[in-house]
Parts: sequence; structure tokens; C-alpha cells
Amino acid sequence: MAARCPGAEALGLARLPRHARAVMREGYLTLVRDPAREVTGVLWDVPLADIAALDRYEGVGSGLYRKVQQMVIGLTGARRALVYFGANAGPGVMRRDYFEKVLAAALMNGLPGADLAMIEALKSSTRR
Repeated sequence: MAARCPGAEALGLARLPRHARAVMREGYLTLVRDPAREVTGVLWDVPLADIAALDRYEGVGSGLYRKVQQMVIGLTGARRALVYFGANAGPGVMRRDYFEKVLAAALMNGLPGADLAMIEALKSSTRR
């Protein structure tokens, strides 16, 4: 995030209820509705000047991802956040190098054990 959005500031972890991670056909992660689960991720304060760069990185213009405002639960309570959802929910096969980056980021940011397990479960769907 620092390279794409230099003015962004990490605010800590936040939970998105009723969602789970999935692998898109393109091999990237997305979130899908799941009433029995929730996902945790890093909540960022991204300056408006950096949103266009983030949209380009996420492929919003090409239709790879779409952005939606969602209520997330952060350290200070519920708040609106911009969440990027993949255009499709797969099933897909994740590239091994991408998986390793996702897992490293999850570990570095202290995601809870349930989220780490959800990510680890996707390892079986990786390819070189």
C-alpha cells in the first residue's frame, strides 16, 4: 500500500461480517457473502488523491474489481470503508507467489488465527 498510496495510513485491523475469502478465476482473492463467517483485514485511511492509483492497481477500469462501501468493525467501532470485490468469485487457482505474498502480509499485520486458517485453506488451490 505504501508504494501505491504514499499518503495512506494503516488504522489497524477491521472485520467484515458475513463474508469469506475466495479465489477468482483470474487467480486473485476476493470476498464473497457467507452468513456464517467474517474476514479480518487492515483498515487504511487513504487520501482522496490516492484513490485513482488504488483503482488502477485493483483493475477497476478493466472490470477486474469493483469498489463498494461496506460497514466494517474496527478498533473504534463500526465505520464505512471502501472494499474492493472481484468481478467473479471463481472458483479459481491462486498463483503460489501471490499466495505467499498474501500469507506474509496476513502474518505481518497480525490477522487472527481464523483468518490465517482461511488463507491457509486456499493453499491447496495454488499453482506455480
